Amino acid sequence: MVVEDKKSQRQRLLLEQLEAQRYISLDEVARRFCVTQQTARRDIMELERHGKLRRLHGGAMISNSIEPSELRCRRIRNAQAKERIGACVADLVADGASLFLDTGTTCEAVSRALVRRRNLRVVSYSLRIAAYLSEVTDFTIAVPGGFVRQVDGGVFQEQSQSFITGFNFDLAILSVSGVDDEGDLGDDDQAEVETVRSAMARSQKILLAVDSSKFGHRGLVRLGSLSDVDFLVSDAPPSTGTAIAAAVRAGRLKFHQAG
Repeated sequence: MVVEDKKSQRQRLLLEQLEAQRYISLDEVARRFCVTQQTARRDIMELERHGKLRRLHGGAMISNSIEPSELRCRRIRNAQAKERIGACVADLVADGASLFLDTGTTCEAVSRALVRRRNLRVVSYSLRIAAYLSEVTDFTIAVPGGFVRQVDGGVFQEQSQSFITGFNFDLAILSVSGVDDEGDLGDDDQAEVETVRSAMARSQKILLAVDSSKFGHRGLVRLGSLSDVDFLVSDAPPSTGTAIAAAVRAGRLKFHQAG
């Protein structure tokens, strides 16, 4: 019988933890396994060399956080609703505005609708969005540096956050994995959330664009709350009795239903 040494056991348990929660911070690794941060960092680097995880600033995530098949399903799911949402968002954008545009299939639909606007300045960490807009418009487009997530063209890492803090935005256009009934916004990628938070802090107004299937769902990583958002665009109104509906009813959140 092969006896598992402490390091192998620790790394196996670390991967099991990542399978459950998809992201883990360096501090959590050190605390959970009672090791120094240097040891935790070495474990993460070794597992990355073997393709078991992806190292991020301050932590790690599973290497297959978004599978290509999952992204294809996302593009098909609620596609017509997302196109309507994109058109509605474009109606709310003024010519000449400076925008932060999130990644994901809903924001890709927004980018397609934005082509009728003029003289926009757009910062996005989605290479798909940046490449599309640079081909079909004369907008000023900026993308951060960092590591490219191959399945969807998202650019993440510490560099993308510091890059974004050099801009001021009239409007940040976001999409998330879920908005729960208490009004918390959630997404599934810690690095992505950190980048979006940086953009939110630099934006005069924040617009959340989500299809109604996201209502009542909780993302893996908390991004913020509805109190951070000025405009909500969706294909259907939120259910009564939720924090989303209460915020709209009280006038704290301006809701626009995509036709």
